[in-house]
Amino acid sequence: MKCDIVCCRVGCVMLFLVVSTPRPERPSELAHARQSFWPWMEKYQASGVCRHVYALAGRGAVAILDVDGNEALHQILNEWADIIPAHFDTYPLVDVQQVRELLASQAAAASKGR
Repeated sequence: MKCDIVCCRVGCVMLFLVVSTPRPERPSELAHARQSFWPWMEKYQASGVCRHVYALAGRGAVAILDVDGNEALHQILNEWADIIPAHFDTYPLVDVQQVRELLASQAAAASKGR
């Protein structure tokens, strides 16, 4: 992965919000697999890769993952789909501090241009 200035200063942080929508099988047919999801996810929580995970009311789950790159995200989503076949919506997230720093630099540049 190419290292940009922010990455080199603070370490690479790639945050993703992942929303799973399981296939439309009957929930009872996947009860055993659904039980194995939580212990599987616990290893990612313990390592800090999974910052947060929640079950959705009804079906599915959402997680905030902090991965080193797209390959790591790909691996996790494939493991997840092996446990519970699902569609995944993934949203890249930006750390609030990084957004504040970017906005401050943009505001400073705009002030100089006046």
